[in-house]
Amino acid sequence: MQTSSENKDWYIIDLKDRVLGRACTEIADILRGKNKPNFSNNADNGDYVVVLNADKFILTGRKEDQKRYYKHTGYLGNLKTFTVPELKKSKPGEILKHAVTGMLPSNKLRDQFLSRLKVYSGSEHPHQNIKFKNQG
Repeated sequence: MQTSSENKDWYIIDLKDRVLGRACTEIADILRGKNKPNFSNNADNGDYVVVLNADKFILTGRKEDQKRYYKHTGYLGNLKTFTVPELKKSKPGEILKHAVTGMLPSNKLRDQFLSRLKVYSGSEHPHQNIKFKNQG
């Protein structure tokens, strides 16, 4: 029950001054296809999502200071720790991708869902010739 890429819509989501968690739930629902009437857990009915201003989101509470992201290089004693401001400077879309990945089911479809997520730190994107479903 796989759908072809011709039936998929494109959505633009601007993260400027939006709360990260609330925007990520919206993105995860669109990627899975939960906003469509023909939603099924075992089928990939989701759409494409283009995220703009990926570094201008808001975190509630004290997450900006307290939240840590971890990465292990594979060598003994090489656990790397990153804070939110460090990741915003070096890899602006990584925080968003990490949050959306956690909201998707951990099965074989997750990579297909994430391949349709396009993240850009500015307000420009290379998908100008595509007709978008909404501008919000």
